[in-house]
Amino acid sequence: MTDLLQIGESFVGDGVNAAHINTVFGHRDGPAGTAWATALASPSAGHVPFVAVLRPSLPVKPLTLFVTKAAPANDQHGVLIWGPAQAGVAAGVADAVADGSIAAADTDTHALIAAVWVNPGADDADTVYRNNREATRTALANGARSLPSLDDVLAARHSPTNPFYTPDSTKDA
Repeated sequence: MTDLLQIGESFVGDGVNAAHINTVFGHRDGPAGTAWATALASPSAGHVPFVAVLRPSLPVKPLTLFVTKAAPANDQHGVLIWGPAQAGVAAGVADAVADGSIAAADTDTHALIAAVWVNPGADDADTVYRNNREATRTALANGARSLPSLDDVLAARHSPTNPFYTPDSTKDA
């Protein structure tokens, strides 16, 4: 049984259909379970957490709370969140169980929160699905292995970059 709180992160893809997932996985009797129940019972405008399902009435195990990082900007964006992004997250969780990143024994005793970014400009449902599936599976694997390593973090500290910003390397740090 895994009693530790596992936190994972993954960014997959590029452009408007990229996926960015943060995961929190832990025992239902611990902080992950408390956060899961509190988030489900405390929706806010535009951010309504819901249980991820593989299909209607078939929630993925461990029970996964899908929390969107961006409020739906329009109907199409909402459909991409509730449709392909949710399906990708649910499938990615099932993949993590199948590949052993989440122990089968933990699927009824643990809770998972997936914070999910779907860009309001996303425009390709199949790519949103694939990227969210892979990002979820990878975030959970990273959390299970306590990645990134501290050495990797320290090695990257002088050259941080992300899809929205790259520092000017000609200026002093």
